[in-house]
Amino acid sequence: MADELMTSPKVVGAKQVRRALEKGSVARLYIAQDADPALLQPLVQKAVDGGVRVEQIVSMKQLGEACGIAVGAAIAALLK
Repeated sequence: MADELMTSPKVVGAKQVRRALEKGSVARLYIAQDADPALLQPLVQKAVDGGVRVEQIVSMKQLGEACGIAVGAAIAALLK
């Protein structure tokens, strides 16, 4: 997972993920288990409806590190 997020094209953050989902360009969605469910639920539902695989990461800190950023991330998506 970490290698894939570091090296593949991706978007990080709710706004960017929402745009990518609307365009249909998301291959896989990653969500942090400790993130606000109210923020993530609509995006997860949109991904599931579109047939996108959703994977959970233990914490926002781990997801941020996997994406190569210095802060935590609630959600990230690998692009097609």
